[in-house]
Amino acid sequence: MKKRVFAALMAAVTAAGLLAGCGGGSDGGTGGAETGEEGKIINIYSWNDEFRTRLEAVYPEVESTSDDGTVTTLKDGTEIHWVINPNQDGVYQQKLDEALMNQADAAADDKIDIFLSETDYVYKYTDADADVAMPLTDLGIDPDTDLADQYDFTKTTASDQDGVQRGSTWQCCPGVLVYRRDIAKDVFGTDDPTAVGEKVKDWDTLKATAEELKSKGYYTFSSYADTFRVYGNNISEPWVTTGETTVKVDQKIMDWIESSKEWLDAGYLDKTVKGQFNDDWNKAMGSSSKVFAFLLPPWGIDFTLSPNWDGDTGAWAVTNPPQEYNWGGSYIHAATGTDNPEHVKDIILAMTAEKDTLLKISQDYLDFTNTVSGMEEAAADDAYASDFLGGQNAYEYYAPVAENIQIAPLSAYDQGCVELIQNAFSDYFQGNVDFDRAKSNFETAIKERYPDITEVQWPE
Repeated sequence: MKKRVFAALMAAVTAAGLLAGCGGGSDGGTGGAETGEEGKIINIYSWNDEFRTRLEAVYPEVESTSDDGTVTTLKDGTEIHWVINPNQDGVYQQKLDEALMNQADAAADDKIDIFLSETDYVYKYTDADADVAMPLTDLGIDPDTDLADQYDFTKTTASDQDGVQRGSTWQCCPGVLVYRRDIAKDVFGTDDPTAVGEKVKDWDTLKATAEELKSKGYYTFSSYADTFRVYGNNISEPWVTTGETTVKVDQKIMDWIESSKEWLDAGYLDKTVKGQFNDDWNKAMGSSSKVFAFLLPPWGIDFTLSPNWDGDTGAWAVTNPPQEYNWGGSYIHAATGTDNPEHVKDIILAMTAEKDTLLKISQDYLDFTNTVSGMEEAAADDAYASDFLGGQNAYEYYAPVAENIQIAPLSAYDQGCVELIQNAFSDYFQGNVDFDRAKSNFETAIKERYPDITEVQWPE
């Protein structure tokens, strides 16, 4: 039954045409965690080497890693085999889904033991009916005690519809406003984060500040997509309620559409930048750009802004966003049917619950990690200052955002809804279609992505 449930979930969540047929395995396995002797191979599925590099750096049981990074050997001789497939075009989820469908029949050495998911699609894998990610309590992990120091919103994100936690994470992704110091000095006469924070403290204040920036020839943000995560992370109801087939567009999404059109028409955004993670967006982060700020989490500064900046170090600083939000996060799950439950338990606890370990990750990789007490320490410690930010300790701004995040209600359809609503209304913002046509295009696109969706409801 569980296999049929997950098969239906795959059909609903994975983009049409991506999935290939699944062949059966050979060795009759069990559907739940085995007890007794552990296997000698731990298979970990992910889309990049982010988790691997951190595990190798801080997990005390690591002995060595192969030159090509595909095998990590632990001190007891157990091998971690890293199964990496790219996120692009849904490949990672396709390969993971195929393997999970075959999990019960897979040979012991081929079983998935750990897999990772992102916030945009975590609910697909924590769904209680699918039951592909084990409840942490089944591993012997008590979230109320073992993970008591974690940020509550990360625990909620990794839980199923019944509130049972089925994953854990080493990182949080609180979003801040990252701004150009030189532009702040030119327009406001100061680049002090506290003073700039007052200029951007809420949307009404930021709108007045946007007019100031425009008068000096600057854009507030590069693109309408830059503000989406702030609105989208604060919706009050899920895109699709569990057990239903109706997409409900939250009023916060409509607020984003309205404000984006208003800001674009007013000249507060650069009309030539369409979306994110493209060449125009990357160039907007360069020294010749007239863009004042970006709304980014820690990984966005480290992996996106910093590589695209071609000016002097220390040109950027962070301050509070106009509204608290979270963007991203990688969740670690124990796969139902793992033959290495004790190893998996130890890895999850070591990588997501040990404050000193997580502080080392923060120091070495600039992640905002998942212990409240640890991040309070980091916020008050100059050792966590950033050279890229001119010696500013960004944790001072990350921490209060993280403490106030109320994670938006999740659904298995989040990734498609988030992507397709932006795509549909990008054409509207650019003047290629009218408002009603953009709505119609979203309705068509979401039903094509998820054939089980029967209706889209818009706020009145």
